[in-house]
Amino acid sequence: MAVYTKINKKDISFINKKFEIDKIINFNGIKKGIENTNYLLKSKNEKFILTIFEKRVSRKEIPFFMKLMDQLNNYRINCPKPLKNKNGNYLIRIKNKTACIVSYLKGKDKQNLNLKNCYEIGKNIGKLHASSKKIKLYRKNSMSINNLNSLLKNTKSKKIPSKLRSLLKKNLTEIKINWPKNLPKGIIHGDLFIDNIFFDKKKFVGFIDFYFSCNDYLMYEIAISINALCFDKKRNKFVLNNKKVKNLIKGYQTVRKISKKEKNALNILCKGAALRYLFTRTYDYFNTPKTALIKIKDPKEYYQKLIIHNNLKTYKDYLN
Repeated sequence: MAVYTKINKKDISFINKKFEIDKIINFNGIKKGIENTNYLLKSKNEKFILTIFEKRVSRKEIPFFMKLMDQLNNYRINCPKPLKNKNGNYLIRIKNKTACIVSYLKGKDKQNLNLKNCYEIGKNIGKLHASSKKIKLYRKNSMSINNLNSLLKNTKSKKIPSKLRSLLKKNLTEIKINWPKNLPKGIIHGDLFIDNIFFDKKKFVGFIDFYFSCNDYLMYEIAISINALCFDKKRNKFVLNNKKVKNLIKGYQTVRKISKKEKNALNILCKGAALRYLFTRTYDYFNTPKTALIKIKDPKEYYQKLIIHNNLKTYKDYLN
């Protein structure tokens, strides 16, 4: 979540006319996140989230996200539910951009996860995968390993240190060669960072921000989650917390057992996930407009994490 597109009272009036909801009386931009513009909308008795789609989201793919969140709600996966307007459509146009309104999920992100939190998150990722397997939707992963080269080319090359550029190219080549084949697939969230996971009174609530959801390896979701949730920062350096990894996977396997082939692929999947975020953060660091209301995330975090994965090999290395 972030704010690239500024809205005003006229836009709020337009929303009030389009949707059968209580009159919106207050709106505030949400600074967290990096991809789309988001506002918290408040009526007298309710809250909603307005998302204006920016940057990497293709307009033709947006209906996939709407249908996915709608159907996940039907399977009792707690996530935002997209609202239909008076014409029966999920989507509207604001500032000449595609936008939607979704229900407000109670709770907030928990910045410091304990082992129990990791277990609960893993268990609920398993439930998400079990439910999404029943949903007949398809979207190719737009941020797959094969798509990363174009990001590097579009980043202002003169500003990237040659050492970093060399590391990106070398690791991308290695990962492409060793990327696993024929692992179990399904619809994954694709971006399970700490600010996309909500808790309320120390209890897991649900997942938000499904705008990277796609069909991919289920184990790739675990690799993304390990990168995002299972590292601790100590003296400005990130270190892998094996106990968090162990609890995340233990929780996940209460719902879905991980195969030997998936376990053997964990290291290369973790490298791929780390590289994906190192690429996107490097791109955003050099290409985000100065006018955007956003907190730019430092690429150095994923540089450190990639180096750590490069020094690991086996599934057991992540648990012990």
